[in-house]
Amino acid sequence: DFFYVMDMIKTRLGANPLPIQIPIGKEEDFLGIIDLISMRAIIYKDEMGIKFEYEDIPSELKSTAEKYRQELIENIANYNDDILNKYVENIEISEGELKKAIREITINVNGVPVLCGAAFKNKGVQPILDGVVDFLPSPGDVPSPKGINPDNEKEIEREVSDDAPFSGLVFKITTDTFVGKLSYLRIYSGTIKSGMQVLNANNGNKNRVSKLLEMHANSREELKEAYSGDIGAVVGLKNINTGDTICDPNKPIKYESISFPEPVLSIAIEPKTKVDQEKLATALSKMAEEDPTFRIKIDNETGQTIISGMGELHLEIIVDRLLREFGVGANVGKPQVSYRETITKGTQVEGKYIRQSGGRGQYGHVIVRFEPNEYGKGFEFEDKTKGGAVPKEFIKPIEMGIEDATQSGEVAGYPVVDIKAILLDGSYHEVDSSEMAFRIAGSKAFREGMKKCLPILLEPVMDVEVVALDKYMGEVIGDINSRRGKILSVSLRNKNRIIKAEVPLAEMFEYATDL
Repeated sequence: DFFYVMDMIKTRLGANPLPIQIPIGKEEDFLGIIDLISMRAIIYKDEMGIKFEYEDIPSELKSTAEKYRQELIENIANYNDDILNKYVENIEISEGELKKAIREITINVNGVPVLCGAAFKNKGVQPILDGVVDFLPSPGDVPSPKGINPDNEKEIEREVSDDAPFSGLVFKITTDTFVGKLSYLRIYSGTIKSGMQVLNANNGNKNRVSKLLEMHANSREELKEAYSGDIGAVVGLKNINTGDTICDPNKPIKYESISFPEPVLSIAIEPKTKVDQEKLATALSKMAEEDPTFRIKIDNETGQTIISGMGELHLEIIVDRLLREFGVGANVGKPQVSYRETITKGTQVEGKYIRQSGGRGQYGHVIVRFEPNEYGKGFEFEDKTKGGAVPKEFIKPIEMGIEDATQSGEVAGYPVVDIKAILLDGSYHEVDSSEMAFRIAGSKAFREGMKKCLPILLEPVMDVEVVALDKYMGEVIGDINSRRGKILSVSLRNKNRIIKAEVPLAEMFEYATDL
């Protein structure tokens, strides 16, 4: 339902959609689209969206198209005086003027052009590609990118120009059967050439660009060089991750990295046969490189391989890819939910580590205050010591000791999040104090603090929306309640009921099948 989605964009995302098309039909009866700028219909003549023709708008949709075109012009007029004057004076507005105004609104982030289509049948793809050219900003239309100089941590700006020093951001990594690891790169400034040396500003590694490729879906073309604003794929980069900046070694810059959500679901995985065992680790590590939301770890107590992802479907696809792409058969265990712990009140504690064993001893002593942090802020550390009570070289080890200890909480041994540690005071010994002693003292302070801070367990909760016929509504609500769910709202759309709820992730396994 195109118009329902328009409403959702406004209400849920708080955005200003500019629908420049409306559909002709929907689902299996989707025939084409009406372009509200040119006021023509695009009718698809085949099943796969390759052949299409521009035609007059069907008579039964003419009034609908005129209504939505008028709404589009009124929306544009709120941001463009020229369009407003012509609209008020009833002067015809040309296609070029509308496109120019929509482009300005998009670049200034005052609105979002919305187009429609059917991805499975490729219908609407051609106008979307035209829309990218017509409405989205070129690198020259937006402010110059800013980053950090990794040598001194100062903010610097890099001019968007082919003559500026080279810099780019790796936004995707894939493994290719023929060329190995492919790093997809958005070039922000300068020129990159095949064979040149580049610096990974995130880890300090230098690499040589073996090959430079321009990607075309499932085909590729080798390039000698690529310029600012281009997107290309680089072969030959080692120790590279999604979100890393690569740049000219003589003019380093580090752009803001891409942040990814933490995985919420874990399952144990084991190979089906001995032959699979050798291939499993390689296949999993390749997929972890490609997908930053996918994690692998070995459980030290059980020796099991645990894979973690963003949900049941995510992990199902991973297991399917293991068999399909890497030829690795695997069995999976019951999913485990990634719980977290946090604290609900503040407290001040003392952490001491003193050891005497005949020679040089160990001495570390800290006084730390622990407080609940804002939701989503994670772990924060602040040094408020005065007069050199704790020497500067021991401050970082104390922070590291506390942060290490947050990996296992008091309630059920899950990682502790959203906690603030403030170092208030401490003492040291001229001879016996060491980094290790203060690291252990910090860890002991955390353990003591957790007992007094009223720790609680946090569990991931899913936003759930169920679309069901009216006659099934009672059963669906009853099932959600039995899963410890909380019904937020029930609304009507066409002949269906829309049930919105919050349900703990632990109760959502195989819910789609049960439904």
